[in-house]
Amino acid sequence: MYRYHALGGASLAVLGSALALVPSTAEAQTALPAVTVEAPRATAARPAARKPAVRSSARTQARPPSANPTPAASLTAGITPSVARALLYQAPNGQTETTIDRSQFENRPAFSVADVLRESPGISIKQGNGPRDIGISIRGSNARNGFGIRNLVIFEDGFPVTQPDGLSRSDLIDPRAYGAIDVIRGPSSALYGNYATGGALNFRTRPGGTIDGAEYGVDGGSFGYLNNYLAYGKKVGNFEGSLFASDARGDGFIQNSWFNTQTVNFLGTFQATPDDRFTVKFINNNLDTRLPIRLSLNQYHQNPFQQGCEMAGVAGCGSVSLFNNGFNGPKSSVTAVQAGLGREDRRTIVGGRWEHDFDNTTTWRNQFVFDDRNISQPTGATSSIGDFPSYNYMSDVTKRGEIFGLESTTYFGAFYNTLTASSDSRNVMPGGNAKLGLLAGNTWSDTSNYGVRAREELKLTPNLTAIAGIGWETTHLKGINTSYTYGTINVPTATPGVPIVADRQFQNTAPELALLYKLNPEWLFRARVATGYGTPQVGNLFVLSNGQNGNNTQLKTQQNLGYDIGFDWTPNNTLKFSATGFYEFFKNELVSQATQVGAQNASYTFNAPRSEHRGVELAVDWKFYPGWRFTAAYTYLDEVYTEYTENIVNGATFSFNRAGNKIPGISPHELTARLGYDQMWGPLAGLGAFVEVQWKDSFYMDNANLLKAPGYELVNLNVHYNTDLKSDYFKSLSMYVEVRNVFDRTYVASANNIGNSVTAAGVQNPASVLANTTGSIYAGSPRAFIAGMKLAFK
Repeated sequence: MYRYHALGGASLAVLGSALALVPSTAEAQTALPAVTVEAPRATAARPAARKPAVRSSARTQARPPSANPTPAASLTAGITPSVARALLYQAPNGQTETTIDRSQFENRPAFSVADVLRESPGISIKQGNGPRDIGISIRGSNARNGFGIRNLVIFEDGFPVTQPDGLSRSDLIDPRAYGAIDVIRGPSSALYGNYATGGALNFRTRPGGTIDGAEYGVDGGSFGYLNNYLAYGKKVGNFEGSLFASDARGDGFIQNSWFNTQTVNFLGTFQATPDDRFTVKFINNNLDTRLPIRLSLNQYHQNPFQQGCEMAGVAGCGSVSLFNNGFNGPKSSVTAVQAGLGREDRRTIVGGRWEHDFDNTTTWRNQFVFDDRNISQPTGATSSIGDFPSYNYMSDVTKRGEIFGLESTTYFGAFYNTLTASSDSRNVMPGGNAKLGLLAGNTWSDTSNYGVRAREELKLTPNLTAIAGIGWETTHLKGINTSYTYGTINVPTATPGVPIVADRQFQNTAPELALLYKLNPEWLFRARVATGYGTPQVGNLFVLSNGQNGNNTQLKTQQNLGYDIGFDWTPNNTLKFSATGFYEFFKNELVSQATQVGAQNASYTFNAPRSEHRGVELAVDWKFYPGWRFTAAYTYLDEVYTEYTENIVNGATFSFNRAGNKIPGISPHELTARLGYDQMWGPLAGLGAFVEVQWKDSFYMDNANLLKAPGYELVNLNVHYNTDLKSDYFKSLSMYVEVRNVFDRTYVASANNIGNSVTAAGVQNPASVLANTTGSIYAGSPRAFIAGMKLAFK
């Protein structure tokens, strides 16, 4: 089946424009492998039709080779270069991947990516620092980071939304804008470059032709939640465009967590000539949110939703220590409400892509992206303030043909991206509304990546396809960190030992090999060996284990080598089952842990010399009776340190061997299962319901494996109704009501890793002491009722 996917640090063309030059229905059907249509994709035979899905599922598979390959003499007959690119980039053979399509979240609340990505095995979700700031992990990749998204690369319609420093944030993602989400699992730096140790995500906005008009929707419910959204799309002549806009706001279920966020997302494609296509992408998100303080485990048990925390000293309330005058001397402990902690951020992305067809088998593509992240984040004792503009350029060539009579698709590309910024850290002082004191520090940073990638797909036999790829990349990190102290007001003095200067260069190479074997129409077997790498970020180089600024410039690149083996079984059109086992070996894994509340920095990063990640991913989609459907995504993770000695200072330095310990933050078992029924005929046609279960097992929070965050099981119930309307103006009406967390369980939605501590005698403090370590936990939502509707206009 066709899938949109980005390749390397680059992107892919929109499917409609990518297939716009297919010469004729007959030629395309002769030249291409057999495909299955899935929303919102167009068929190769009828590129302008853009019909909705004839089937939908979240499933794990690589696109199989054709069961009926064309004769060698006609391998390239009738194939446009756009189709050649579609075959390579929209479904990169050999990847372990899942596609979640719109049908799985259209009839339910979809406030953030957490609501939809659970449909894929291998995915873990945790709450970040803001309403839509969700920590997304693939095979545990981001579970050990304190905020944002690390160790995987994210695209929208093939345009990168991961900045050159490896940071992604999901604030700008409103799931209502998308037709599908592609999840690529496992080390993938040969395709996606730096930071793709866990894999990649590609969010695909809905092409204008599939919307074909306007849609207005509204969701609302518990805790003051309200989301108004609008979508408009059309395909007119050689132009196709879609525009999405939303306004979401709410009071939050934790005290001091109200939010107000607006998102605009545009995608447009114009076919200027038979050989040239232009695509434009625009995203803008404004976020204004208050932010509670992360709790210790004991505080969470006492007061999970931080009620009554208007003043410090209330049991179970987090607090932060602030300079009374904003620069030195005595401090006061205040709560998040008293301080007015929060975030006020803007993110703007503008991208353009030009594709040119040299001939019927060769396409040249150029893409440029400007990505600006502007932040003001008084989230603790200090506020981060800065503007982070980045630039990303790539150019590549794709050639489809044959080698020694074997069908071949060849890719070669080069890329360059850079981010240069100067950011300030200002002291927060008592007084409310995030009142700022004097400058605490400044960091100037420059991150640049450049390199090349090559990839070859070769059909060895009608049933066997081989894939080989390699990427080479140089990363240059430069930075200057200066922290300040004050003897008298307005007279800053650089802290002894500063400024700290970093100038590091890393070179990395990532090969990849894969085999696909189509035994028969029911069985597809997959085998893959691949590598990934991720350099540290400039900010990691300036933070010590106590959270204070200092020299941590010795950090190394993390690297992983992974082996995947799996199969997809489709005995008929009612059952799809996929299973994948993986084993990954890490070297110098970058692991982050929370620092104490009130420190200059919220997290500290270190290298674990060696570790191993292994697990199993299962997915099933079973339509066992007309109208009934059962889906499930299960992940088992076993991730351990195999070489790591941790040094902890308390007067003297004490060393502890962590080999054999579980890596904190990794839940060993996660499951999302859903049983639903939709009435397909009669007067109640369009009425449906489902029950969903989410299970996350308990996991360790510290390197010594002394303290665990509790697991949870949640049950959600949904009733929905869809109907076409007979009207000159309206096309359809959709409505739903959902009850989340039906049994009102109190659970941990996020638990950042915490550091271990020792007594003066060098004895590790037990779990009872660690349970008082703050800066870790956010509770999840109690029982919530949400209703929504969407009206489609002609």
